[in-house]
Amino acid sequence: MDDLVLERVLRAVECVPRGRVVSYGDIAALVGIGPRQVGWVMRHYGSNVSWWRVVNASGDHAPFHRQRAFEIWADEGIEVKPNRLGCRIRDYRADLGELAAAHARACADLP
Repeated sequence: MDDLVLERVLRAVECVPRGRVVSYGDIAALVGIGPRQVGWVMRHYGSNVSWWRVVNASGDHAPFHRQRAFEIWADEGIEVKPNRLGCRIRDYRADLGELAAAHARACADLP
């Protein structure tokens, strides 16, 4: 994968505000790649960014990260759904317009 794409994905994740989440598809649409590619980036390079704010389209988190993500969510005010798989994405999704603007600013130095 292109280093520029990696950087754009990671910067997008860093733009997600505290107490908010986005889906892999939201990041993918912002960067211009597919959701699975975002998942690949997060799996391989996402440990140094706010990975707990990226969920699937249902608001669910990857099983192997749920425990830690939910601990951080509690601190950020994100409530876990009764099924204990994630959050209600419609309640906690970041404003995608504001995210796009923040991402444009964050990537202004990139070619």
